[in-house]
Amino acid sequence: MAVALLPVACARSDAGEPNVQLPLALVYDGPQGCADCAAAIGAVLRRAPRPFWVEYVGPGTGKPLTAAVLAGAQLYVQPGGGSDLEATWRDLSGSAETIRDWVRDGGSYLGVCFGGYLAGRDPGFDLLPGDTDGYIDAPDTTVPDARDTVIPVDWRGTPRHMYFQDGPAFHLDRGADATVLATYPNGSAAVVVAPYGKGRVGVSGPHPEADESWYADKGLTNPDGVRWDLAFELLEATVARR
Repeated sequence: MAVALLPVACARSDAGEPNVQLPLALVYDGPQGCADCAAAIGAVLRRAPRPFWVEYVGPGTGKPLTAAVLAGAQLYVQPGGGSDLEATWRDLSGSAETIRDWVRDGGSYLGVCFGGYLAGRDPGFDLLPGDTDGYIDAPDTTVPDARDTVIPVDWRGTPRHMYFQDGPAFHLDRGADATVLATYPNGSAAVVVAPYGKGRVGVSGPHPEADESWYADKGLTNPDGVRWDLAFELLEATVARR
């Protein structure tokens, strides 16, 4: 299964000492096939209407994904990027129970594209009231291959367009306690927010964090313009404010 392999031109890390007045967001930046994808969502988090202090975690960052590290955070982000779900899961599986416990106790998980797949099961953190599957694999998909593209979605009743590359669709259990923010053209869920214990889980198959460089690199155009308003709306719906 091919999952987003996207170049981005964003700064990798914050400089200086943490701002204690801002909530902490931890963004996974371990080896998963896209060295700079974590920085893209980091830029969104820093510039959100209610911004975060961003730190990167995972193998190679110098900050392991442990209960002690998560304890000081309000949000954990599993970003896009990657082509080998099984390999990334080997790096993350030892932290799965820790992440579930942390979200259950009031933390917030945000998964974009690859991170959306990892919110599901087998392999995954099993944080959703349902599971995931590749949208391109659906019999009625409108994107039958793994090319980078712009996909139309229905976002809370409003037609919008989002950057997309082999992201998941979310298949919710019947009667699931979940809010579908956006659907794909075939009606399957593209963006979902759901409670998990005292915490919350937000997942997106498309990339609301994509900036101008993503579109320019692939020769794509977003009819709505390149904006982060959907990313900010998903973030606000996901974060369980303490």
